[in-house]
Amino acid sequence: MTDLLFRDDPYQTGADCRIIAHTPEGGLIVDRSIFYATGGGQPGDSGMLDWAGGRLPIATAIKVDGGIALLPAEPLAMPPVGAEARQVLDWTRRHRHMRVHTALHLLSVVIPLPVTGGAIAQDKGRLDFDMPDPPGDVAAIEGILNSLIDRDLPVTEDWITDSELEANPGLVKTMSVRPPVGQGRVRLIRIGQGAGQIDLQPCGGTHVARTAEIGRIAIGKIEKKGRQNRRVTISLVG
Repeated sequence: MTDLLFRDDPYQTGADCRIIAHTPEGGLIVDRSIFYATGGGQPGDSGMLDWAGGRLPIATAIKVDGGIALLPAEPLAMPPVGAEARQVLDWTRRHRHMRVHTALHLLSVVIPLPVTGGAIAQDKGRLDFDMPDPPGDVAAIEGILNSLIDRDLPVTEDWITDSELEANPGLVKTMSVRPPVGQGRVRLIRIGQGAGQIDLQPCGGTHVARTAEIGRIAIGKIEKKGRQNRRVTISLVG
């Protein structure tokens, strides 16, 4: 299995690895990865893979049997199984994903309704809410969201067991994506600490260390999606 370096340190931009397998689709399974693999609405990371025989641009990373596979952006020569290589992350793209992802957690605080879906891109993201009626004053919602960002709250992680999650179903805000269980423990993302905590929910994605790092957020379109679903889109300003 692949050691998930991005989970321990989402700010790590380079790391050595070993190629442990090739996939039938032309991917490279690595023993350790700084590349986040597509999941939970967050895209897989991109970057470069260097080894003694050359350099290979990486388009994305995905989960496969046996770990994480890096998918080449071009049909070039690949390092053989067993080769040592160096991963280099496209940090600019990843960091923008981290900013958007953390902002979406805050959006779920500002709009405290069940989440029916979501997606993250480099400069924007969206959450779908079980929201029969329009949210009202969008400018006010945007102001509250940015005020939470400005509080510079710490963003940390914690872990609970599968049984603890089962006993606390209110931790799960998403109706469409359930947190992964079956491995004995589930990762939680906490925003704020102690009496200042404002959010705690299961999540396997990458996040910034403090909310002020997100920067200013603008709320864009709010679209009706079905009988009682509404899509709220946010974007990074700068």
